[in-house]
Amino acid sequence: MRDKHFNRQGNRDGEDISMDDNAITRVATWYMAAWNEREVAARHRLLEQCWSDDGVYVDPNVSLIGRQALGAHIATVQASRPGARLEFMSGIDMHHDVVRFLWRLVRADGTCGDTSIDFGEVGPDGRLVKIIGFFGAPPPLG
Repeated sequence: MRDKHFNRQGNRDGEDISMDDNAITRVATWYMAAWNEREVAARHRLLEQCWSDDGVYVDPNVSLIGRQALGAHIATVQASRPGARLEFMSGIDMHHDVVRFLWRLVRADGTCGDTSIDFGEVGPDGRLVKIIGFFGAPPPLG
C-alpha cells in the first residue's frame, strides 16, 4: 500500500493538518455506512463524523447542500429501494485533499447495479466537503 500524506493550512490556528490513508479511509467508510444506515439517529451520527455542515453533494439526479439535506436524500433513496445497500468496489484513492472510490448498488434480491464512481474533497477538519457522483460506466468515445 502506498503511504500518502498531505499537509495543508486551513484550520483557525493556521497549523498543518495531516491526512493519511487510514484517516480518509475511515471518513469514506463512515460516509458509505451512512448510505446503508436505516435508523435516522444512527445515520445522523455517521454523517456528523464524515460530512461537513455545509457539504455539497451532486449526482446526476440531485444537487444539495448541508448535512441535513444529505441525510434526507439518503432516506428518500432508501425508501425507493427497500433492502438495497451500497458497497465499495475499490479502495479509497487520494491525493492532496481529493478522494475517489468505486461503488455499486446491491438490491434486496442480491442483483447488482452498475459500478459507479464518486469524487470527493476533504475539508480542513478532515470531513468531506463535497462529493460528486457519476452512475455507471463513462460513455464511449465518439
